[in-house]
Amino acid sequence: QVQLVESGGGLVQPGGSLRLSCAASGFTLDYYVIAWFRQAPGKEREGVSCISSSDARTYYADSVKGRFTVSRDRAKNTGYLQMNSLKPEDTAVYYCAATVDDLMCDGGNYPPSQYGMEYWGKGTLVTVSS
Repeated sequence: QVQLVESGGGLVQPGGSLRLSCAASGFTLDYYVIAWFRQAPGKEREGVSCISSSDARTYYADSVKGRFTVSRDRAKNTGYLQMNSLKPEDTAVYYCAATVDDLMCDGGNYPPSQYGMEYWGKGTLVTVSS
């Protein structure tokens, strides 16, 4: 069965780091955009980052630019979101998603759309608090 499974969430202090993983099974991520979304309490789901199928293009929301890095390990069929210098406002459930449509991550000024994703993980909670 096709699925994505996030891991790596948890409680971290402000200024700390976490690496989220997105493990795919039932299909290969090699041909897919990997996108990361988050949803904080009382807020709409936000496109945080993405990486194109070729790894040539990435996108970062202004709120995380310079702190987060998106990547993939093709041998492990897994995507990653490295999160550094975490802030309390980063607290949210983080979701990974995938699509074969590279236009969803074209390296421009627009975030990936939640309506353009084919597969979704169930989410992992990140809490940034002292």
